[in-house]
Amino acid sequence: MKGRVPDGMMTTDCQAKYFAFDLTRRYAPDSAERMAGAVAGAQVDLNPHQVDAALFAFASPLSKGALLADEVGLGKTIEAGLVISQRWAERKRRILIIAPSNLRKQWHQELSEKFFLPCAILESKSYNQAIKVGNFRPLDLDGTVVICSYQFARSKAADVHATPWDLVVIDEAHRLRNVYKPSNVIANTLKQALAQKQKLLLTATPLQNSLLELFGLVSFIDEYTFGDLKSFREQFANAAPDRVFNLLRERLKPICHRTLRRQVTTYVPYTRRYPIVEEFTPEDGEDKLYDLVSEYLRRDNLQALPASQRSLMTLVLRKLLASSTFAIAGALTSISRRLQSKLDDDAALGSAEEDLAEDYEALDETEDEWTDDDKLEPLTAADRKAIEAEIADLTGFAKLATSIDQNGKGKALLKALGVAFAKAEELGAAKKAIIFTESRRTQAYLLRVLADSPYAEGIVLFNGANTDERSKEIYATWFAQHQGSDRVSGSRTADMRSALVDYFRDKGRIMIATEAGAEGINLQFCSLVVNYDLPWNPQRIEQRIGRCHRYGQKHDVVVVNFLNRKNEADKRVYQLLSEKFKLFEGVFGASDEVLGAIESGVDFEKRIGTIYQKCRQTDEIKSAFDQLQLELSLEVNEAMSQTRQKLLENFDDEVREKLKIRDDDAKVYLDRFEHLLMRLTQHELGSDAEFRNISTFELRSCPSWTSACDIPLGLYELPRRSGEAHLYRLSHPLGEAVVERAKARQLTPVQVTFDYTNHVGRISALEPLRGRSGWLSVSALTVEALDTPEDHILLAGVGDDGVSLSRDEAMRLLTLPADDGAPVETPAPLADVLSARLGVEAGQIQRVVSERNARFFGEEADKLDGWADDLKVGLEREIKEIDRQIKEARRAATAALTLEEKLAGQKQIKSLEALRNAKRRNLFEAQDEIDRQRTALIAQIEAKLEQKTDITSLFTIRWSLV
Repeated sequence: MKGRVPDGMMTTDCQAKYFAFDLTRRYAPDSAERMAGAVAGAQVDLNPHQVDAALFAFASPLSKGALLADEVGLGKTIEAGLVISQRWAERKRRILIIAPSNLRKQWHQELSEKFFLPCAILESKSYNQAIKVGNFRPLDLDGTVVICSYQFARSKAADVHATPWDLVVIDEAHRLRNVYKPSNVIANTLKQALAQKQKLLLTATPLQNSLLELFGLVSFIDEYTFGDLKSFREQFANAAPDRVFNLLRERLKPICHRTLRRQVTTYVPYTRRYPIVEEFTPEDGEDKLYDLVSEYLRRDNLQALPASQRSLMTLVLRKLLASSTFAIAGALTSISRRLQSKLDDDAALGSAEEDLAEDYEALDETEDEWTDDDKLEPLTAADRKAIEAEIADLTGFAKLATSIDQNGKGKALLKALGVAFAKAEELGAAKKAIIFTESRRTQAYLLRVLADSPYAEGIVLFNGANTDERSKEIYATWFAQHQGSDRVSGSRTADMRSALVDYFRDKGRIMIATEAGAEGINLQFCSLVVNYDLPWNPQRIEQRIGRCHRYGQKHDVVVVNFLNRKNEADKRVYQLLSEKFKLFEGVFGASDEVLGAIESGVDFEKRIGTIYQKCRQTDEIKSAFDQLQLELSLEVNEAMSQTRQKLLENFDDEVREKLKIRDDDAKVYLDRFEHLLMRLTQHELGSDAEFRNISTFELRSCPSWTSACDIPLGLYELPRRSGEAHLYRLSHPLGEAVVERAKARQLTPVQVTFDYTNHVGRISALEPLRGRSGWLSVSALTVEALDTPEDHILLAGVGDDGVSLSRDEAMRLLTLPADDGAPVETPAPLADVLSARLGVEAGQIQRVVSERNARFFGEEADKLDGWADDLKVGLEREIKEIDRQIKEARRAATAALTLEEKLAGQKQIKSLEALRNAKRRNLFEAQDEIDRQRTALIAQIEAKLEQKTDITSLFTIRWSLV
């Protein structure tokens, strides 16, 4: 015996080996138990719909991928995290995540903090640096999840294609839905680069404007789900909906999974949003500055903004101008200084972004969506004269900006906070607010404003650097408090973010955050969001509000926005965001339809920027926004909303019942998994650890048998507990060492006494065995087919009276407290009996595997049949189309008035008939070719159906139950 867990459950070496093999089993692809390890190792409270979605992805070993299309807010990132964790546990660790650039950090944080997976964000700078130091395959980081943007993946398509990915996850995958159009360069480039790779696509809006978008997304995953575009359009897009919906639903069922928010309200309670609009009037100096800078930005030729950067930089400068006079003053001064530098030494202007990036933190992500390059030209005399004049203007603007020491919106903030805090208190929420601004200089200004107000206590800043003294103090205190626990990640940047959020939760009152605060932090404890600066990109706004209005929020969320009474364009932007996008009120926030329609939101942002740039008069502004709103309405039409509902939404009762079963199963498997892991750990660690309860232990010394001597000592606990200890899980280095030690132990037959008397609770199956003895043999069976290995534990038990133990009796016997005794010899005849029974059980398992794989094979064959039939329909459609053209040509020839027209008509008819006859002759050959392709594909699958088996004996014991 090695030790004792708190409830006195003694464990033997044989049981430890059994537990170790059971914990590391590879399950059948469609088994609910498959996810137990991934769930147990995650620092997140999972909902049943998330487990269900993760199990759906690749449920068949023949699957080439899946489309997870849950509505916004249901945690598709968590679902993908489970799938990734499962792949990781299976040692398939070349994983790529492609996401919008502004979501890369959020992915990094979610996977690192919730699933403990090592991640790396790759971008051009880090990629090129890797090349410089001799790593010529920067993407191939086996053992690290690679995260990159769409643009990066496109630009490095050859490298993406050459890397043997085990899994590719694509977030906001509706960006790929027009891949069927050759003009969609990014989608088609990625489709070719990721061909033959297993893919998981995530989007809340798989269908927006046309059924062809569904064809595009599905074909991105699997080319053989439907035929070609022509046949799909013929059968589905142009046919009567009632006739095709059922067929289309069946074809989509194996590849597309969607859960609706209304279906999960039992598990995920949602709160509402309440909007508050605070109007303000800028001071005269602010208005003058706005007009001067606006006209400057409209000039045809600007030396400060090279042509390639002009659109982006104009957007940023307009954002800073709207943010505060302090923000634009700093930007104007920086640009003026850079222009002077260029004039002094005729140097290249370089990247104008460098001047603004430190202040406008969203620049990196926004720039990633722009594609520009600038060619540098030597300065002419005219250029020099223009630069001198421009510097003078910029200097004057900056001087005016710095002379303004108070902003109208800054004063309005204090009034808005009073109203908003009162509303939050009325709703029962804590008096905490997060204030978002797009400028770091504005952030500093707001700190000064609030420092002289009743809200001076408990302010914390949050930005991309966090170098202010107050943040450093908060970090130092936090680090001292959590040193020695897994709360300290080792990354100062990540730990600083955690420290500031913890301070805001426990002691703070107001957090003033830049766009860095809109990514990857969870503020469910705060229910007041203040958009001091309102982005024009609706997805950024939704992301901000989503920091607070998310799963775990117990109160309704108040959203405060500011409106400039004098600015017509500002009013229309707010109206559009509020009424069309429904960002600020309701239960769920921004609608899937609209957010999906605008895709990244950057094009929408560009459109608004163009209106500000080109429209001066109220009528011009009104007309431009009316046109923008009309186009948005056309993109989001009611007919397609109904189509989406019929195709992608299951009946609520059916979904709820399935989720209830999934919830029950997940809890059972999770409890058993964690219980076995802790019993095994307690047994192997022995005196090196003190177990305080069934989920917590203190590691006092590093075991002599582990090579991982850098394993930290101290308190360990299972995930989803306090989080103040090291989080212990199967994939932790200590957990892996414990399992390997138990699995490698060589065992000889021994006498084992199982103690039912001291077991807590009653096990009905074991009651008849009390006072009896017998023999038990345990082996591990591995079956591999369809390139998918799965493990089973074989149990053969018999009593001294010759009566066999059922599998349930044997399993339950092995979980009882036990003590081992003297070695024993297994009688030869009995060994043969046990071996024969193990063989029978192995045969039964192989039949189950064979039947299941036959089902998978049948589903795949049906898919290929559908694909082949689609293509044949396309061929027949071409002949029908020519028949139609012949009929029209004959009617036209009959109606012709002149001989020349009649002769021309007859000539056209003969030409069409010849074409039709040739098509008919080729039809059978083309159909035969399709059948040959189908046969070849099925033959490839059949070759994988052959089973390979391996049986390893684990131990044999003589048992007795007391």
